[in-house]
Amino acid sequence: MQATGAINMNTADSTDKVRSSPGTAAEAAGLAYRALAAAEHRDQPVYIVMASEAGLSPSIQLPPEALAAIEDVLRAMSQGLEVAVIQAPQELSTQDAANYLNVSRPFIVKEIEAGRLPCRKVGTHRRIEFSELMKYAAKMRTDRDKALDDLAASSRELGLEY
Repeated sequence: MQATGAINMNTADSTDKVRSSPGTAAEAAGLAYRALAAAEHRDQPVYIVMASEAGLSPSIQLPPEALAAIEDVLRAMSQGLEVAVIQAPQELSTQDAANYLNVSRPFIVKEIEAGRLPCRKVGTHRRIEFSELMKYAAKMRTDRDKALDDLAASSRELGLEY
């Protein structure tokens, strides 16, 4: 049995309704994401009313920042990606940071000692702020992409196929 739902977003200027009978969670997330993205809510609180076959729930007010986070979650879900919501600010151990980046703990320690990843010490333990880890991960991606582009350019210059 497929669920039927409705999203009713009321802002000061608009009312948008989307009714759907999605077959999968990804499809449902995609429909909800498109409804949220299309609504004019970027700088004002939004009231959301959730509806089910049992009826309407009372409306709840969401600040724009919360709605932006919900949009990000729905977009990722609609693409079939796994989603993790992490409370900020949060500090991670070197092992947690390594697990998040899919690298070894000694690699994280070397990056800290080289000054490329900021941390603070609690006794003998290192703690890495999640926001700093995100900046580091973005820099790693940028550096990796640049290295791959350079390698591809070198291959083209030498007439090599890759």
